[in-house]
Amino acid sequence: MWIREAQPTEAEAHAVTELVLRSKAHWGYDAAFLAECRRELTVTAADVLPRRVLVAEGDDGGLLAVASLEGEPPHGALGLLFVAPEAMGRGIGRTLYAHVLEDARALGFTALSIDADPHAVGFYRALGARPRPDAGDAGGALPRFAVDLAPRPAWARAWADGRRAVHLGNVAEFQAQFARAGRRPRSAASSTAADHYACLAAFAGPHPVAVALPARIPAGWIDLVARQLRWARVEVYDGLDEAALLAQGGPGERWRDRPVVAWGHTDAAAQLSGRPLPAEALRYESKEQSHALFGQLAPKHPGIRVPERWPAPTRRAAARLIAARARTGARTVVKTAHGAGGSGTRIATGRVRALSLPRGPLLVEEYVTGDGTHPTYDGLVDARGAVHDVGVASMEMGGPGGTAYCGATVGPGAVPDRTAQRALRFGHDVGRALAADGYRGWFDVDFVTWDDGLLAPVETNLRLTGPSVAFMIKLRLDETRGGDHLVRCVDRVDLGARLPDGELIAFLTELTERCAGVDAVLVPTIPSAAYGPAPWLGVALAARTAPRLDAAEALVRTSCGALSRVFSPA
Repeated sequence: MWIREAQPTEAEAHAVTELVLRSKAHWGYDAAFLAECRRELTVTAADVLPRRVLVAEGDDGGLLAVASLEGEPPHGALGLLFVAPEAMGRGIGRTLYAHVLEDARALGFTALSIDADPHAVGFYRALGARPRPDAGDAGGALPRFAVDLAPRPAWARAWADGRRAVHLGNVAEFQAQFARAGRRPRSAASSTAADHYACLAAFAGPHPVAVALPARIPAGWIDLVARQLRWARVEVYDGLDEAALLAQGGPGERWRDRPVVAWGHTDAAAQLSGRPLPAEALRYESKEQSHALFGQLAPKHPGIRVPERWPAPTRRAAARLIAARARTGARTVVKTAHGAGGSGTRIATGRVRALSLPRGPLLVEEYVTGDGTHPTYDGLVDARGAVHDVGVASMEMGGPGGTAYCGATVGPGAVPDRTAQRALRFGHDVGRALAADGYRGWFDVDFVTWDDGLLAPVETNLRLTGPSVAFMIKLRLDETRGGDHLVRCVDRVDLGARLPDGELIAFLTELTERCAGVDAVLVPTIPSAAYGPAPWLGVALAARTAPRLDAAEALVRTSCGALSRVFSPA
């Protein structure tokens, strides 16, 4: 389905008006009443531009729905919203409604009124429209609703210039930059994992125009996501790396008039986006460099305490440092200079064999004894070098020693206010240092909480992140469904059976419906590993309360695990 501006020729040929009248007639109105409505519901060629008439077009070119955004900012009206009877029940009306609201915000509208058909009252209530006591028409027959359009936060207006963008899942290429520098070894397994993780790039903005991913994506996945997030049609290019995108005749040549958002900055991504960075702009991606920056900034932040760290040029040197600390009863964290999602990090509680450690140089760090919470600050540096605070998320860590990133939760109550304020102030100052170095784009600062409540900054990521996905999905849901959502990204849920594409989409469709039954939203975020040797999914869950969010996660984990019984031989 495409959403586009209506053409005057379509109105002149009465195609738009006839769709409106057929939609109205679906509710059982008699011919005499419809005849009375015809003049009011007629859309002429002269109406198309001033009334901002939009249409939803099917893959066969037929019109499926029509809407209009009328008036001038700041207060306007949703003048039309009609769906062809044969297209009802497919989420087209909800998607078109979300698109009108998106356009209205971009144009500076702060409120819309809706004079609704009585049969559409439940539809508008479900979408968060607020009933108003005053009648919508002169006779007082139509229910009237109001929609308050809070302006997008500054960071969302700055990100991709507030426009729908092309999203690139170049996770493997971004990480490979540091392997080429001899800093971090890579393997075929880690590259495959990066390609699966790259599916999250589909959510690198609240509403993409196109997505280019290195993994093969199951057919039907993007359509399911679009229904959940009220996206208009999104082009998907899968199985393509950066080289294929840059090749002559490749998709990249068609994106010159669109902003391009990459997961991380690379030379190829800079060619596609037209936004190169200075050579030193990524230096704080290094844990060693970021630790030095934290030490410089911490004296101005009473709520921050930076863990001590000692460089170890070799594995043997790291093993000796660990052993010396173990003799005093101290636990130690060992890190490589670069790593994503906790890779290259381990906790040592006693003596270790040098050969069991990653290759040097290594960083040996004081273990943070605390309550186990892991806040993370997300922000962005815009094209002018201004720093925008996005927010603070609560990360979920797992794996050996709790060093592997598993997901994040954003929204009301996800992080205590005092902790969030400390992270925001410190993260903002980190962003200012990045901007001074010439960095532009998304970044985060990860923390661990000491037992006295102080925050220990542990690394900076100069790229999009798992928590960034949660912030983007929250923004989209808040705008299209109303309210203040809690969003939790769970990057890996093991499946009890391997699911081919057809079975996967059927399973996810049913699961989204079951989550809706507990008043939650399920968005499948990583679908490409569902048929692997050890199958799994990534998902994002959203709800307006913590108990509903927890209930949805329990439902998803139980359902995914139960697949082992469904597909087991009798």
